Amino acid sequence: MNEGYDLTYMANLYMALADKTRLRLLNLMREQEVCVGYFTDVLGDSQPKISRHLAYLRNAGIVEARREGKWMHYRIKWPEDRSVAAVIEATLRSLSGQDDCRFDIQKYVEAFGGVGTLGLPIGRKTDIYAETDVNDALDQYNDSRSSHNELEEFLL
Repeated sequence: MNEGYDLTYMANLYMALADKTRLRLLNLMREQEVCVGYFTDVLGDSQPKISRHLAYLRNAGIVEARREGKWMHYRIKWPEDRSVAAVIEATLRSLSGQDDCRFDIQKYVEAFGGVGTLGLPIGRKTDIYAETDVNDALDQYNDSRSSHNELEEFLL
């Protein structure tokens, strides 16, 4: 690992990944940059909450922002160190199997359209969703919402 990536950096990275909202934000940024307003529409959270989570991701060094007029656009900032990038890639790969994350992508596509693998604008292309049928994912999500979830019960 590069000298610039010490244990403090790694601890901050893992803490940034240890939150459901931040994971959902990263999932939406997997293929493109996203405006704060889009995050709020898709996730249903307030703009201040979304901005706070985005600031946390920026401070951890895994998200960067670009201003366009009054709008802020966010995208994943891929680390140069391959082992650190692999952590983020593995996280995104894991998220691709999560019903909530697939539903977020579907909601984004329906609301904002696009042209990439999932109808999203192409940014840093990954093959994470290459075999995912979005309609099947949405059906699975809806089915899972009506079924009992043991993990949620355990965490309550």
